[in-house]
Amino acid sequence: MHDPRVEAYAALLVDRCIDPRPGWQVLVATTDEAKPLARALSRRLAQRGAWCLQRIALGAAFPVDLDWLEAAPADIAGRVPPLEQAVLDGVDAAIFVLAPAAGRHPATPQAAAGVRALASAYRDRGRRGEIPTVRCDFPCPAYAARAGLSQAAFADLLYAACLRDWDAEAEAMRPVLERFDRAEEVRIRAPGTDLTLSLAGRRGAIDDGRLNVPGGEVYFSPVEDSAEGEIRFDVPTVSVGGPVEGVRLRFRAGEVVDASAAVGEELLHAALATDPGARRLGELGLGCNAGIDRPLRNVLFDEKMAGTVHVALGYGFPLLGGRNESAIHWDLVADLRRGGELLADGETVQRDGRWGTCL
Repeated sequence: MHDPRVEAYAALLVDRCIDPRPGWQVLVATTDEAKPLARALSRRLAQRGAWCLQRIALGAAFPVDLDWLEAAPADIAGRVPPLEQAVLDGVDAAIFVLAPAAGRHPATPQAAAGVRALASAYRDRGRRGEIPTVRCDFPCPAYAARAGLSQAAFADLLYAACLRDWDAEAEAMRPVLERFDRAEEVRIRAPGTDLTLSLAGRRGAIDDGRLNVPGGEVYFSPVEDSAEGEIRFDVPTVSVGGPVEGVRLRFRAGEVVDASAAVGEELLHAALATDPGARRLGELGLGCNAGIDRPLRNVLFDEKMAGTVHVALGYGFPLLGGRNESAIHWDLVADLRRGGELLADGETVQRDGRWGTCL
């Protein structure tokens, strides 16, 4: 049955996030699980006079060829084919729609590392601000099952979180951005957590439904050697290799010096071993999307959930002053709604997930 929200979703991704000019060549990378949205995106781009360069993968969460990755020799696994690299270097914009097949994960650590490397390579120009780009999800059965919802219920939640008045959302987040732009030190406190970060000399940005859909966060790239203390992430996540839960990280001089996880600890340590930058933080994000009221085991949504905070291991944002380089950018989420608080230069600005009047 046709869902009219798919057309509205495509319009959001094309008109707000990409806003193509006639003649633009736009990469649309997705999977066979998101065919209705892929077709709607093609139609919308055609209506705007732009070319659609589709890349449809089979089964993988990110639009890569898992079968090839799992069989490829180590010296080329995770590398973009030269001809495809020429395409990535030449496109004017890119839309990435993630929609995995149920139960499909990379079969080997090499394949998992390859997915991370390819995902980073495909999104590199967008992250550097060279082209408009957006990353989003489609309400497929695998995401619904991961969230413990029916596909219909998950679709309702996804569209409620994504199809919002993003100009109004941006204005609501502006006081948060302005308060943290003035801050030099941020402290996160919660049960099992006491972590300080420096934002000295850094300015943040609002995700208002342009770079990621859903939007709904204020985010920064913290000073790379500033993280001190310990943080516990109580929102479960899923890496490219499978589920990861109960992550604890301890930092000294900005670097992870101790790490554990109740589930998926080997995946955590494999990610930390990716490269030197994987042990440092590239992002601090503050969730502000009130349309997301529960964890979905989907970091694109969980990191935006109002009352949460997240930090990302790995790649930092150059446009925000970030200097950390890594093949990974892994967001890990902590829920502050039950006994947590955020402090900016020693002043409590959020307690139990609620912003204070000092904003």
